[in-house]
Amino acid sequence: MSSDTLAQPPTSSGIPEPAHAPRSIPRRGTGRPTRPQLVIVGAGPRGTGLLERIAANAPELYAGPGLDIHLVDPHPPGGGRIWRQAQSPLLWMNSHAEDVTMFTDETVTMDGPVREGPTLHEWAGLDGSTFADRQLQGRYLRWVYERARAELPEGIAVHHHPRRAVRISGPREGRQQVWLEGRPRPLPADLVILAIGHLDAQPDGEQAALAAYAREHGLVHLPPDFTADSDLSPLQPGDPVLVRGFGLAFVDLMVLLTEGRGGRYEGDTYVPSGREPVLYVGSRRGVPYHAKIGYDWTGDRPPLPRFLGPAEVQALLARPEGFDFRRDVWPLVEKELGFAHYHRLFTAHAERTAMTWADFEEKYAAASGIAEVRALVAAAVPDPADRLDLTALDHPLDGVSHASHEDFQEGLRGYIEADLSRRHDASYSADLGVFLGLLSVYGQLVRLGNIGPWWHGFFSYLASGPPGPRLRQMLALSRAGLLRFVGADMTVTAEDGVFRATSPTVPGFSVQARALVEARLPEPTVGRARDRLLRALHTDGAAETPDGLLRVDPGDGRILDGAGRPHPRRFALGPYTDARTPGAFTRPRTGGAAFRQNDATARAALSFLSTSLERELAR
Repeated sequence: MSSDTLAQPPTSSGIPEPAHAPRSIPRRGTGRPTRPQLVIVGAGPRGTGLLERIAANAPELYAGPGLDIHLVDPHPPGGGRIWRQAQSPLLWMNSHAEDVTMFTDETVTMDGPVREGPTLHEWAGLDGSTFADRQLQGRYLRWVYERARAELPEGIAVHHHPRRAVRISGPREGRQQVWLEGRPRPLPADLVILAIGHLDAQPDGEQAALAAYAREHGLVHLPPDFTADSDLSPLQPGDPVLVRGFGLAFVDLMVLLTEGRGGRYEGDTYVPSGREPVLYVGSRRGVPYHAKIGYDWTGDRPPLPRFLGPAEVQALLARPEGFDFRRDVWPLVEKELGFAHYHRLFTAHAERTAMTWADFEEKYAAASGIAEVRALVAAAVPDPADRLDLTALDHPLDGVSHASHEDFQEGLRGYIEADLSRRHDASYSADLGVFLGLLSVYGQLVRLGNIGPWWHGFFSYLASGPPGPRLRQMLALSRAGLLRFVGADMTVTAEDGVFRATSPTVPGFSVQARALVEARLPEPTVGRARDRLLRALHTDGAAETPDGLLRVDPGDGRILDGAGRPHPRRFALGPYTDARTPGAFTRPRTGGAAFRQNDATARAALSFLSTSLERELAR
């Protein structure tokens, strides 16, 4: 059920009412409509997921005479901005098509009903191991949106407003007003849910200084951005370009500046078009994110959670003095990931172990402290390559230095080749055990609220890296001389009219360029968001974490104020909140933390609207 709100005549409330909607019941003595209004700001995967959960839960929780759901987003519903269909077909997803779903299953811990649906590969008829392009994912998300809309009970209508929301006003205990860009009257809303997704941001101090320097000296500085939206035309063929960031945003940049400019791959060789710049890339780690694992799971899965589950999370939340992530949470994370790793090693590759799994599990569970665990692992796992060392994984170039820039190029190509080999070799399937452990841990950590930015980057580096073919393309570009590696802890300075990059990985080496690209998404801070609505919430006193994230109730996503009180009529979900999840869609049968959040918020919203309507009709 849907309507184009701009094409329908307005009702007395100023909200267009679709012709098929049931007639509103007037308030006693007023004649005004009682038809509730729910506004969802953001119609991408989060907004679509919320709509799906509303459709699933409404038969149980909402018995009103009707409901108008207003989706506010300048981009088409389903894909939203990030997954819109109008982007380059060269840009891929970084997940196998069989690992992408928008539908709940029995592994999602929630109160609402499970409504299963096809994964991307089932819906599109693709081989499950395909890395689909983002245009196809956009079409899948649009289909999910249309299905959710069609499954809404009779009387619930959806209206899409292709505009930006700029402000929310209204008393805490009363109806809200959502003001839209270019519209003189606000949307009245009994409830508002923010599902905005990734944000543009005002530059921080460093970025502002670099941008000012670029303007003064005629340089090119591209700040953190969603790469598909960046104007790359100032990056000239043959010119050196410094790139800070080696994750997924860099992969998109690499693709758009090579194949996107007419180059092509012939096997493991890149044939340039002559229009490519030369990319000098570095980052904190100095290496690309680990490639996606290229084999399937077989055998028993590790029984997770084991050391970090609901009971441990509840104990952390119950501490009167609070908790510290590194001191109180990380040891549980480390033990959980170790358990997932060694469960797989002992059960699938027992020939590489020196004791039985039963003995190891008992001793591992009893071990307290890193030293005791390391001693146990050293005795039970002879080959160091089979041992899990999370510190070494996070800092692969620590203590590594190369005598020359060319020597480092060869060394990092060897690192990438080894990573590709291992991530496609099922004899190292303990890595896949760690991947499942990471998903389990993330689902638990979401319940803790703000845990700082480090964990999210670590998770993405290990579990959400690029497809293997992208790393092979990096190797081909490196051999062609169009991709040059700078090293770890890359430092960029602006001096002598240029940008200059150095790294301790290659002492004494520096490279200068007239262009600098910050290859990463903007930090999702509320205070620096370009989004006017979030800035207005910040100004109005919505609480934020020390890292600048919007504070929300971890139970249902209600926005908290400075005193910690949840707003009865305002909710928020997404990466700009302290309850952020790995993504709005996920791998099937892995618990789907975002799906759990969507369900809780949808149920809270429906219950609130139903109760409010009952009170209104009783007056």
